[in-house]
Order: sequence, then C-alpha cells, then structure tokens
Amino acid sequence: MDNSTKRRLILGFISNWISKLATTIVQLVQVPVFLHFWSVPLYGEWMIVTAIPSYLNVSNFGFGNVAGNEMTMMEARGDREGALRVFQSCWWLITIICSACMVLLGLVLYLFPAAKLLKLHAIDATDTKWIIFYLGCSVLLGQLEALLQSAYRCVGRYPYGSFVKSIFSLIAFAMMLVPVCLGGGARVTALVFASTNATLTLVLCIMVRRDLPWIRYGWSHARFSEIRRLSGPAFAFMAFPIGNALNLQGTLMAVGYALGPTAVVIFGTARTVSRVALQLVQMVNNTFWPEMSSAFGTNDIALTRTLHRRSCQLGLIIAVVIVATMMTLGPWFLTHWTGGHVPPSRGLLSILLLVVIAYSLWSTSSTLLAAVNKHQKLAAWYLFGTSVTVVLTYFLAKHFGLYWAAASLLVSELVMNMYVLPASLELSHDTFPAFVASMTHYPQSLRPAALMARFRRSRPQMES
Repeated sequence: MDNSTKRRLILGFISNWISKLATTIVQLVQVPVFLHFWSVPLYGEWMIVTAIPSYLNVSNFGFGNVAGNEMTMMEARGDREGALRVFQSCWWLITIICSACMVLLGLVLYLFPAAKLLKLHAIDATDTKWIIFYLGCSVLLGQLEALLQSAYRCVGRYPYGSFVKSIFSLIAFAMMLVPVCLGGGARVTALVFASTNATLTLVLCIMVRRDLPWIRYGWSHARFSEIRRLSGPAFAFMAFPIGNALNLQGTLMAVGYALGPTAVVIFGTARTVSRVALQLVQMVNNTFWPEMSSAFGTNDIALTRTLHRRSCQLGLIIAVVIVATMMTLGPWFLTHWTGGHVPPSRGLLSILLLVVIAYSLWSTSSTLLAAVNKHQKLAAWYLFGTSVTVVLTYFLAKHFGLYWAAASLLVSELVMNMYVLPASLELSHDTFPAFVASMTHYPQSLRPAALMARFRRSRPQMES
C-alpha cells in the first residue's frame, strides 16, 4: 500500500470510530433515559413498533449501495462522466420508489390494525400507526442519504462524509430525547425524530452540491440503461437490509411474541452490550470498503489481496479483545447501565458474545464481495440464514427460554462462514494457507519485541 492509501485508511478508521462512537452513545444513553421517563412495558412496545419501519430499508432495491461501488470504481479509472451518469440515474429511481413507498405505507396503515397485530397495550392504535408512518418516512429519506454519501466516497472523501453523518445522527437523537424528557409520549417522540432527519437530509443535499460541483441533481445524464445494468447486483443488495432487519428486529419481535415485552427489554439490552464488538468490526469493514472498490476498479489484484488480508486481521483482533473485555465487565455494566431495571445474566451475555466471534470470522471478508458488486450469492446465503434464525428464535424462546433464543442467533453466522471466505479468496487470487499465515504477520513496528524496546527507551525519559 502506498502512503496515500494508508492515509485514507487511517482517516477512514478515525471517522468510522467517531461514527461507531456516536452509535454507541445513542445505544448507551437511550436505554437509561427511556427507562427513567417511561415504564418498562411502554419502552418494550416502543422497541417493537420502531422495528417495523426498518424493513423499508429495502425500498431503494439496493441501488444506493451498488451506485456507490460503481461510482468509486469509475472515479478510480478517471471516468467522472460515468460516475455522474450512475448518480443521476439512481437518484431519480430512488426518489420515485421512495415516494411510492410513502403512499403505500400510508394506505397499509389505514387499512390494517397495526396495534392489534403487534399485541400492543401501552401504545394505542392511532399512535402506533402514526409512529410507524413518521419513522417509515424517515427511513425512506435515508435512502437518498446513502447515495449522497457515495458521492463523497467515490472521490476519496469518505472520512468527511462519514463524520458529517455521525454528527447528524447525534443531532437527531438529541432532538428525540427532548420530548421524552419533557414527558412527551411515543407519537410526539417519533414525529420530532423524523422531522429532524428530514431537515438534515436537505442540509446534506446542499453540502454535496457545494463540495462536489460536478455532482448535479438534474436528469440530463440519467439513463435507463444504467439502471438496467446495475439491477442484478442492486436487487441482490436488497437481501442485506432484509437480513439485518430479520437478524435484529425480527428476532426481537420473535422474543416479544413468545415471551412478552419485558423479555424483549432483557434480551435487547444484553444483545446491545454484546454488539459493541460487532460495531467495531463493522467500523473496520466500512474503512476498507472504498479502498477495495478503488483497487479492484483499477485491476490492482495485489493491493486488493493485501486490503482483504489486513482488514480480516484487524477485525478478528478487535472482536477477540472486546469479547474478552465484555466477558469480564459485561454483567456489571448491564446493572449500572439500566439502573437496576434489567437483571444481568452472564450466561445470556456469554452466548451472545459467541455470536460476535462467529460474526467477525465472515463479515470483514465479505466486504470484498460487496465492495465490487460480486455479492449475489452472498446475499442469498445471508437471507437464508437469517430467515431460519427468526423461526428458530421464536420456537426456542417459546419452549426453552431466552438462553436458547440467544443460541439460535449462531445459526446465521455459521451458515455465512461456510460460504464467504472461499469466495473472497478466489476473488482476490489468494490461497487459504497463505491467508492464514498472513493473520499472524504484523508490521515490524507492532511486533512485541519492537513495542518492548520502545517502552524501555521511553522509561528513562518518563523518570527524568
């Protein structure tokens, strides 16, 4: 890797760390705040209701992610005209689809009794529909944000775009807490959050146009042929938000149906703590993603292989360190984090941490497949694994309790491990023995002997 690539990776890692820090702050703060001002049943039902809009992430049919990959590879080859053509084509397609989805969402909520279907009692029927509609519109607008982020990513300014998004997320979260702390209900809280997100999306549109003058929002470069060309990998990308929703919200709903809202809070808070490592692994994935797209776009297989090896190595190290820490401090943290409202369970947390280790083994490797739009089979395997997991979660929770519900999450991770690594090694022209050997190779400056020598040299300076 040359110095410019290393510099972008370092800046990308820092910006992703800030992004994950913002996500962690949101996750850590919202539980004690909501539990302080709301009852446990109300918060449990809020978690169930807010899970529904996440399924609308499929509304862009994957064109946002595929466009980002394609724009990055085109920009790496110097084809800025092609990158603009992809941007405008996908912008109008996503806008039309999301507008139609908003209308359809309103119609579905008008016709069906959402509160009754979800077995809600603390949130009434009218408020349930409005909460889903507000948050659904917010999710749909987020599809345009993904495309706007791609504009920064394709010109090597991914760290800046990621930082701006993190700040916007914290602003939206802070605004959501205002009605909660002032005694507002679930419906008002959802409205404030959605309105803030809509405003920030408009601000991001203005920023992209100012920072990247060659990005234009017209339709003169839009081509249906671009949409048709990208449709295959785009439809495959639909499986990832569906699979994520099944893995996160789907399993929460399964636990809620089987054991009730109180069990949802216990299960959800324990999984949130365990997923700290998952968030950091994802941070590595997001850091290396743009560089993989760029290297593959210029057919630099050697750099692609190096990026794949180093990302997997870093992801595995982070997962092992964080899991070891959480095994020791997790129960204590759960007790203080929830103010004693949620009883900690070392056994439940341990099972969920095993899920994290299994996840880290395949998720970083899969970044290479996704970054170069070679993810069709990956998507099918992921959707299959998470679908089976939701069904198992319900039945195991119903008959055996929360421990077995947590164990069911291992299914999708094991399914993914069987497919991902061989496919990534083939794409990067790597072999399994060479890949395994690279996991134990570190730069000279980071080896234990070098670190100890540096420490010994620093001691006299510190003592003086």
